[in-house]
Amino acid sequence: MQSKEHWEQVYTTKAATDVSWFQEHAQRSVHLIEQTGTAKNASIIDVGGGASTLVDDLLGQGYSNITVLDLSETALAAASARLGKRARDVAWLAGDITQIELPRHAYDVWHDRAVFHFLTTRQEREAYVHAVLRAVKPGGYVIVATFAEDGPEKCSGLPVMRYSADGLHAQFGAPFTLLQCEREEHHTPFGTVQKFNYCLCRMASN
Repeated sequence: MQSKEHWEQVYTTKAATDVSWFQEHAQRSVHLIEQTGTAKNASIIDVGGGASTLVDDLLGQGYSNITVLDLSETALAAASARLGKRARDVAWLAGDITQIELPRHAYDVWHDRAVFHFLTTRQEREAYVHAVLRAVKPGGYVIVATFAEDGPEKCSGLPVMRYSADGLHAQFGAPFTLLQCEREEHHTPFGTVQKFNYCLCRMASN
């Protein structure tokens, strides 16, 4: 995982709408969360959520138990300020997902768009998967989106990993049943296209 200082600088020097991963609405993520069929009061964590608008969209859809985790406190502050009074309905966590100890079996849905592909070492990826196994409830759902195999080789000036849907699922292994894969062409604020793969998996129930 890249340094906290890098991401603080990104969100200090750029508006949330001026980063390549910005989405006005996180429609595909909302769609996949809805596909899980979990209740509106299900516990959802958005890993690397930062200043993402996913939390706005989920609150708008009636989801009421949302945690947003990010390495950058500046990004979390931007999202909280944008939400205004609604920010009080969200749990905000600042930390490195490869190091933070999340509560055991706390979340029904784990969502990550564009964090996992920044983990360029085996040790980081293993720590991430360990965090998922600890924090997601048995039978819970895991949604991870990364750059596709024909996606960018770098993002925010940093090297990234690229995955096919099968390759991404293989990083997580036997405890995760692959339910659905979707491909997305994300149009950045700069007029370029980034190709993503989204995987929806279900954790083993025991």
